[in-house]
Amino acid sequence: MLTDTFGERLKATRKIKNMTQLELSKRLELSKATVSAYEQVASYPSIETLVKICNILDVSADFLLGLSDNLTFEMGGLTNEQRNSVLQFISTIEKANRIIGK
Repeated sequence: MLTDTFGERLKATRKIKNMTQLELSKRLELSKATVSAYEQVASYPSIETLVKICNILDVSADFLLGLSDNLTFEMGGLTNEQRNSVLQFISTIEKANRIIGK
């Protein structure tokens, strides 16, 4: 797992689900600052919190951790073309971060 993959994928998945950091934090019973820290890779969730995140966002831990590129949830009625665009966008960000050494 690249250290920043989790944060990028958490943020992208949250946005795909049309959820704000505040909304996610309330559902996790955490502060908004904690969710922000996860997305900025300033900290990582506990295993219990990771499971909650996966359940709330309906996504696999493997995807969030960068172990798989397979999304296991329906992305809000997106077409296959739109879904592929989202995945390409995520992949492009990951590659750019590797190049700049993040």
